[in-house]
Amino acid sequence: MSPQDTRKAPDGGWGWAIVAASFMGQLLAYGSPQSVGVLYPEWLNTFHDSKGTTAWVGSLVSGVGLIASPICSACVVNFGARPVTIFSGVMVSGGLMLSAFAPNVQFLIFSYGIVVGLGCGLVYAATVTITCQYFDKRRGLALGIVTTGTSIGGFLYATAQNEFIVLFGLDGCLLLIGCFALNIIACAGLMRPLHLPAYYLKQRKALSQKSEGKDLEKAPVTEDPVEKDPSVIKALVTEERKDTKSPLVRLIKSKQKRYSEYLHSAGELLQNRVFSAMCVSLFACCLGTYPPLLFLEDLAQTEGLVDGISTIPLVSIVSIAAGVGKLLLGVVMDIRWMNSIFLYAFTLLGTGVALILIPFTKNYAGLQVISAMLGFFSGNWSVIPYMTTKVVGMDRLTEAYGILMFFGGLSIMLGPPIAGWIYDWMHSYDLAFFCSGGFVLLGGAALFISALSCWNKKQNECETTEKENTTECDSVATVA
Repeated sequence: MSPQDTRKAPDGGWGWAIVAASFMGQLLAYGSPQSVGVLYPEWLNTFHDSKGTTAWVGSLVSGVGLIASPICSACVVNFGARPVTIFSGVMVSGGLMLSAFAPNVQFLIFSYGIVVGLGCGLVYAATVTITCQYFDKRRGLALGIVTTGTSIGGFLYATAQNEFIVLFGLDGCLLLIGCFALNIIACAGLMRPLHLPAYYLKQRKALSQKSEGKDLEKAPVTEDPVEKDPSVIKALVTEERKDTKSPLVRLIKSKQKRYSEYLHSAGELLQNRVFSAMCVSLFACCLGTYPPLLFLEDLAQTEGLVDGISTIPLVSIVSIAAGVGKLLLGVVMDIRWMNSIFLYAFTLLGTGVALILIPFTKNYAGLQVISAMLGFFSGNWSVIPYMTTKVVGMDRLTEAYGILMFFGGLSIMLGPPIAGWIYDWMHSYDLAFFCSGGFVLLGGAALFISALSCWNKKQNECETTEKENTTECDSVATVA
């Protein structure tokens, strides 16, 4: 391996250009999906479909990227951040522009929900990976700046999409933000790779082996006395015929072995009581907290609390409060005596209370306050990697985090459609928000109770694990 492949992280220099490009990439990619609540009422008025069916558009654009995160990460590892970012820019821009010509909600589910969602997942994987390559000691700061781009993008795009709809209509709005998304390709130009991707390393190795084979062919060949013995030749031919089938068989067996080992390892993780409670709590949290991002604006208009969409939409308040929550909760996590599991459980309890208060709020100012609360507590995503490390250890962090993201992505996809179907059945959002708040409260209570036994009975063990993982905090930030 060349020195270029093992180059150390510079922790500065061109790395700050990478941070700026990654920040803008996430802002341009996630701006519209984070503020999809502004588009949701317009789609209802345009296509006159049910709220439950239309909600699939907003749920898929957020959930698909999480569920496909292992595939997105594999693409970045094999092909590098720059090509993946270019391809994701084409996907996000193309999906948004296709959505402008959507004849029905089903087409939107594909163009906006799946295509844009996968593009966002690729952008996130590429920007986080390239940032981690360039930063080691300052990795937490760099990742904090980069991931804040999603919150700022949601804040800016909510107002921008509102104005574009007024000026150019829904189709013109989607075409414009699709054109903006093409700038993701320009951001990829700054992502100079610090390490060669796996695909190029394999190609280089294959070329070197091929050149070595040519050199061997040029070498003088001496007569082999074995070739004169017919019985030996027959045995060699028979063995060669057997080997022609063995590569495929070996490949299948190796894949089966890997899958069985992964399933066995995942089963071991799920046998951990606290980790299982984390999966349940994250599923319940995403199931309850994502419907408000989609329905708050429609709720305000349906209840007559606002005429049209406000100058600063509720989703803008949620987005900017989420950015503040990420930063402040990250600072709180640096306090040595702070327990990440209890902190995460507290944010879930606060989110559940805020959701239950929504049906009792009868003015727009109250919804703005609740939106700020929901946004701040949604910053608890920055706590999840640290909490996961405390429970399963650094060695199994990546595997455990992937399992958690699967549960989170699945619930994000299911939450808004379920809430929409409840409205179609009851013609009121009250029951939907009561159910959402109840799910989140149950998830927080389950995690709190499961963590209490670990804290009381195995306090020494937990403290030992925390000390061991303190030195690995930079690696934890990689997953954040």
